[in-house]
Amino acid sequence: MQLSVIILNYNVCYFLEQCLLSVQAALSAIDGEIIVVDNNSTDDSCQMIKNRFPEITLIENEENSGFPKGNNIGVRQAKGKYICILNPDTVVAEDTFVKIIAFAEKQNNLGIIGCKLIDGTGKFLPESKRGIPTPWVAFTKILGLYKIFPNQKIFNQYYAQYLSENQTGKVDILVGAFMIMKRELYLEVGGFDENCFMYADDIDLSYSVLQKKKNNYYFHETSVIHYKGESTVKDEQYMMRFQEAMGFFYQKHFRKSLFFLVFIKIGIFLFSLAKMFQGKPKSNPLPESYVFLSSNEILCSRLSLVLKNKVTFLDFKKEKMVNSWLVSKGKRVEIILDNQYVSFKKCIEILETLQQKGITFKILPKNANFIIGSNSKNEQGEMIEIR
Repeated sequence: MQLSVIILNYNVCYFLEQCLLSVQAALSAIDGEIIVVDNNSTDDSCQMIKNRFPEITLIENEENSGFPKGNNIGVRQAKGKYICILNPDTVVAEDTFVKIIAFAEKQNNLGIIGCKLIDGTGKFLPESKRGIPTPWVAFTKILGLYKIFPNQKIFNQYYAQYLSENQTGKVDILVGAFMIMKRELYLEVGGFDENCFMYADDIDLSYSVLQKKKNNYYFHETSVIHYKGESTVKDEQYMMRFQEAMGFFYQKHFRKSLFFLVFIKIGIFLFSLAKMFQGKPKSNPLPESYVFLSSNEILCSRLSLVLKNKVTFLDFKKEKMVNSWLVSKGKRVEIILDNQYVSFKKCIEILETLQQKGITFKILPKNANFIIGSNSKNEQGEMIEIR
């Protein structure tokens, strides 16, 4: 078997359903399998899988065993030459795995491959590629110095800004939302460290692979949506967890020093001070208009009733007209993409092409009764049922 896709789920049933549809489509040209490890969800995730995806391997844990242990359980059941660690709040393109496996087969001393991740509005997520978070590098991340001085090497190492988002190349650290590597290498390094704190597990695994003299790669030729629907709000608690994660990483691989403690404490203090003056984040305004990109005009009226707003129908078959219409519109438009006619790859392309202020997106997954998406990488995603 060529590829095993491991998805660890916890209470994100609708995101998971869409993710599984995209993964199934992406595995159509590959000898692969999907393994879902559920960490004792209290929603309908497991029942949804049994009803809609009976061919998928489902492992139901009796407790929430955490990210490292949950993925390790899944990998132990895997049969593929390669494994993909994948978050449930992601959408892959139909050719994502084909492209990455072809790239992997050409590499020597292969470590982990990550890809270009975008949020639900089409914007690039910088954590797609990162450097080793030394105390100084972690400090520049906390204070946001990488944003102020993006072209200065001394400040731009956390997000590996020496490498463009549209350039494939070697990087040190990849994100646990999407990782592909050989299964035997994963087992050789011991998989995710089950003693890891939150936010350190993918850093630890990436660094452990580097210690084996392997090369980690960022691959830009395919994009994957990562909604980050369950991501932690960037508050003081987040900063404390970040400190714990970095402390764990340094203590395991280096040595936790006074230098580290001073840098991180100063960073957290300044971060908290900035948050105090910044105030509460502004809420996103509702769309002024909706566009349904499909070939099913009848469904458009149902959406209008659900959204309590007029929904304009655009026939996806007339693609050139659609693109010019969307670009010409200005204020707060939400585009609903019908996956029955618009492939996941095309959905991703539309998000990236039209990523601009005022345009948001929802996807209507194939044979589903809901639309789903996220308007910000810092907020939970939104699901709206269609009855």
